[in-house]
Amino acid sequence: MYTIILIAHSWVRWVALIAAVGATTAALAEADTLGRRTERWAIFLTMTVDIQMVLGLLLYLVLSPVTTLAMKNFGAAMKNPQLRFWAVEHIATMMLAVILVHAGRVLARKAPTPEAKRMRLAVCFGFATMAMLFGMPWPGFPNGRPLFRF
Repeated sequence: MYTIILIAHSWVRWVALIAAVGATTAALAEADTLGRRTERWAIFLTMTVDIQMVLGLLLYLVLSPVTTLAMKNFGAAMKNPQLRFWAVEHIATMMLAVILVHAGRVLARKAPTPEAKRMRLAVCFGFATMAMLFGMPWPGFPNGRPLFRF
């Protein structure tokens, strides 16, 4: 079960990242109004980050031997950069991204003008994209993982 969820989590991250870039770009590209394209991207982004969050929480709370080890002695895990990344940094940045996506959608709904709606989406989605990029375990870094798991 762990391997299947880990592979799914690894692949869905690319879908979520593409959706984040697409939603941000669509919000920035719409000149005066908020069109269907932006709304479709926003819905797709929200769905993918929610799926990614569920898979990630399943790994974090139940299946991952790395976080299980970190939770056994959290103080020691904070002194180990690899364990700290998985126990705190990765989940914190990714949860921030999910919160920003949802906040952007809520703030956009309450915007008084289409321009304000567009800017709220662009800002929130842009910051969410940056958080996702920052929190990913890129190859070559101490916590790096393969780009694609099979």
